[in-house]
Amino acid sequence: MNEKKITGEIGEQHAVDHLRGKGYKILDLNWQCKHKEIDIIASNDKYLVIVEVKARTAPYLTEPEDAVTIKKQKFLIQAANEYIRIKNIDIETRFDIITVIFSGKTVLIDHIEDAFSPRVRNR
Repeated sequence: MNEKKITGEIGEQHAVDHLRGKGYKILDLNWQCKHKEIDIIASNDKYLVIVEVKARTAPYLTEPEDAVTIKKQKFLIQAANEYIRIKNIDIETRFDIITVIFSGKTVLIDHIEDAFSPRVRNR
């Protein structure tokens, strides 16, 4: 397994721990729909939360959240719509980004709630 994949997997585990620590329930990890994948699907009292995790090792050239391009956002929205349809979920949906930065022995986590729109409206 290459270093980038290992960093990503460890970053996702830190993101899961972060969400659980804030009281979120983890519903699915690495959920796939055709060629689209959602890193973490969680919920709290108000929202179904679709989470994209971006992990980097310092130093890095661009902000991790900048890697969530418009194209990636569209894929996440499409996948979220499919998840909602398949699971018959009726709760407002929010899209978050969690960045995980590894700097030596320090791990920095930034949880950007409601990072992008449009929201998925359930029928």
